[in-house]
Amino acid sequence: MRSTAHDPADPRIATGAAWDALVDALGRARERVLGAGVPDAPRDRSEGFQYLLRFLASGVALCVEHADPDHPSFVRMVDFDRRWGLDCPDCLYLYATVRGDAVYRVFGRRGTANHLDLQVNWGHFANGSIAEWGTIASLAKDDLRCEADGAFELQLGGERRGPNWLPLAPNAEFVLLRQYFDDWERETPGDFAIERVGAPASAPPLRSDDLARRIELLVRWLERGDALWDRMSRGLLAMPENSLVVHLPADAGERAGLRGQAYGMGNFRCAPDEAVVVSFAPPACRHWSVSLADWWWQSIDYATRQSSLNGAQTRLDPDGVARFVVAHEDPGVPNWLDTAGHERGSLVARFLLADAAPKPELVRVPLARVRDHVHPSTPHVAEQERAEQLARRRHAVWRRFRT
Repeated sequence: MRSTAHDPADPRIATGAAWDALVDALGRARERVLGAGVPDAPRDRSEGFQYLLRFLASGVALCVEHADPDHPSFVRMVDFDRRWGLDCPDCLYLYATVRGDAVYRVFGRRGTANHLDLQVNWGHFANGSIAEWGTIASLAKDDLRCEADGAFELQLGGERRGPNWLPLAPNAEFVLLRQYFDDWERETPGDFAIERVGAPASAPPLRSDDLARRIELLVRWLERGDALWDRMSRGLLAMPENSLVVHLPADAGERAGLRGQAYGMGNFRCAPDEAVVVSFAPPACRHWSVSLADWWWQSIDYATRQSSLNGAQTRLDPDGVARFVVAHEDPGVPNWLDTAGHERGSLVARFLLADAAPKPELVRVPLARVRDHVHPSTPHVAEQERAEQLARRRHAVWRRFRT
C-alpha cells in the first residue's frame, strides 16, 4: 500500500505531459475509423466514432476510476451502452481491481441468473495481448455456498476460513464476475460488493504518481487494447463468407475466458434482398446462444432489435435443430436475427459446459425463398406479435442494466 503522507508531485501530472499523451492517443485513435480497409459509408463512420467514445468510456472506468486495489468496487466492464470486445448479450460483466498480497471479502446475494462465474485474473485487457492476461482461480454458481435467501460471503486470498474461498497470487490484478441470463424476463441480477480486509474506511486523496500511472494505462487501453479487438474482428471477417466454426477448447478458462465455454466464431454476409439460414442441433449444455456483432466487434443493439437469441428464446424444430434467419428485414419467422442493416459482421455462438461441439450449416438464400429453407412447421410471426416480443425484450434489458 502506498503512503499518502507525501505526494511526489509527479512531473507527468505537474507539467500536463500525461494529459498530452492521452490527447495524442485519442488523435491516433481516429485511424481506427478512417484507416485503410475500414468501411467508409456515413453510417459506418458514425458507428465507428460512437464505438471509440464507448471504448474510451469503458477505459476511463476500468483504468482510472476503478483502479484502486485498496478500495475496490464492482463496475460494469461492459454495459448496454458501452459494448466492445464481442460482448455477449446474455451476460452482465462486473470488474474489480485487486492486488495479490491482500485479502478481500466479496459478499451480497447471488440472484437467479442461469449461470454465475467469478474469476481472479492477472494482466489487464489494456495489454492488448491474450498471452498477457490469464486466470488464477475461478468459482462457478454450482460451487458457491449461499443461504436460503441467496446471501453469501466469499474470501479472496489469505488462509481459507470458510467454504467460499479463492486463492490470490502475487500477480493478481482483477476480479471478473459474469452472470449469464437465460430467461431475460424472469431471472434477476445479483447484488455484489467487494472490500479489502483491513483497508481504512475512507480512501486517501489520489496521488499524482498514481493518476499518471492510470492515465498511462488508459493510453495503452486505447492503443494496444483496441488494436487487439480490431485484429480479431478483421480475422473473423476474413474467414470464408457465412461460416461458423465451433471449438471445444480445454483451456477456455485459462485466459480470462469463461471456464467450460465453447466458442463458435464466424461471420455473416448478405444483401438487403438476401438472408443467411444458420442451422445446428444444440448440444446438452448449461447455456447457449447465437448473436451478431458489427465491424467494431460490438454486439448489435440487442434491446430494441432481436440480434441475439439464447436457448430459452429459440424455437427448436421437431427434429431438434435450431434454425436462424439472419436478415435485414423481418422474414416472419421466430428465430430471426436482425442485422440492423449491416451487410456483414461477426457471427458468434457460445455453448457453456457443452458435451459436444455442434457443426453449424450456413446457406445464403434469396429473402423471398426463406420458407424453402426452414422447417415446414415454422410458424408465422405477425407484425404485432413481433412488436410485443421486442417490447418485452427492451424492458428485460432495462431491468438487467438498472442503475
